[in-house]
Amino acid sequence: MIDFSQYDETKPLEMHNLQFDIAVEHLEVEDWILDKIKTPRREFSVRFPLRFDDGHTVLLSGYRVQHNTLRGPAKGGIRYHPQVDLDEVRALAGWMTWKCAVVDIPFGGGKGGVTCDPATMSSAELERLTRRYIWEISPIIGPEKDIPAPDVNTNPQVMAWIVDTYSVFKGYTCNSVVTGKPPAIGGSAGRLKATSRGCVYVLEEAAREMGLDLNSARAVVQGFGNVGYHAAELLHEMGVKVVAVSDVDGGVFNPAGLDPAAVQAHVAGGGSLPEYPQGEALTNAELLELDCEVLVPAALEGQINLANADNIKAQVVVEGANGPTSPQADQIFYDKGIFVVPDILANAGGVTVSYFEWVQNLQKLFWTESDVNQQLKHIMAKAFGEVFAIHQKEKVNMRTAAYMLAIGRVAEAKQLRGVFP
Repeated sequence: MIDFSQYDETKPLEMHNLQFDIAVEHLEVEDWILDKIKTPRREFSVRFPLRFDDGHTVLLSGYRVQHNTLRGPAKGGIRYHPQVDLDEVRALAGWMTWKCAVVDIPFGGGKGGVTCDPATMSSAELERLTRRYIWEISPIIGPEKDIPAPDVNTNPQVMAWIVDTYSVFKGYTCNSVVTGKPPAIGGSAGRLKATSRGCVYVLEEAAREMGLDLNSARAVVQGFGNVGYHAAELLHEMGVKVVAVSDVDGGVFNPAGLDPAAVQAHVAGGGSLPEYPQGEALTNAELLELDCEVLVPAALEGQINLANADNIKAQVVVEGANGPTSPQADQIFYDKGIFVVPDILANAGGVTVSYFEWVQNLQKLFWTESDVNQQLKHIMAKAFGEVFAIHQKEKVNMRTAAYMLAIGRVAEAKQLRGVFP
């Protein structure tokens, strides 16, 4: 039996490792294979100078971790954030491995990041940062090796700078080096909302199994970036009452429901989210504990833990963020009957449509948004069904079931590929 007290809830890598360890207790896999696939295959740390607009220069730290490439090229985003460190990137890369395996797309897991505060940087500084970071990691990325994508504080514009930088080095346009690009340079239709749309698709599957009527449900969304905003928008469009949303500044609550587009317009106009006039301000901690049927944590990792899990009242938690819930909180939810759609399943819509984008770039043949969404729904529904079947058969929570499915697939790939030489 695993002693949860030996793991620190505030450390993403320890949470990743604990989730892995819980799942393998239910699997029969050789120890050497488990050791191989638990830890990263390759880690790259870089230090590089960035000249700011006022002329001063600082050294920044950047990372790229390729956790696993047994089932295909490494795949995962790049984040710019003050808290980025190597252990966080290791955890995020591992989660990408399992995410790709759960939805059964031919990628492994990777992740990258730069320790910086993009909120204080100009567009020109962010461009110089991006180009220099990509130059530093260029030896290990590429369409057949490792394909980055947007993550926290990066977006399609950042991906466009990456395409240009990498293409200059290669001597020809190589738009398949990243996904999440603007459509004008090879991005896929439907990519911007893909993570959020995938969350909604698995919510629909979960609601069907739970007998939950989404037309009368109330939803709370933590995080109002790309994933959180579009999740709130899509939920609102399908008739779910979005009663609260939040960002780094705090949240706003209206029991009668919010219009996410109106809230977004308020923030885009320079207003802070808690100051939105048609609602009551509240903290992120208070938001998580609101009375609701659906909770979508779509901010950073580590938001739901031993300190607050018992106070959460939602019937279903759909994890738009990576690693928002600790295994300790998972146990509390399981005992309370709160149904959790785990991150490696719930937010896999983004990497799934990234896979579609990569395929379209390689084939030079592009799909309509309708085709993208139809294929996405098929893959998300199939993955949910496979995880739910394990959940029922093995009497484990959905996260452990998802890890069992993913680890089993990666372990099988290693077993079949064997040991060289």
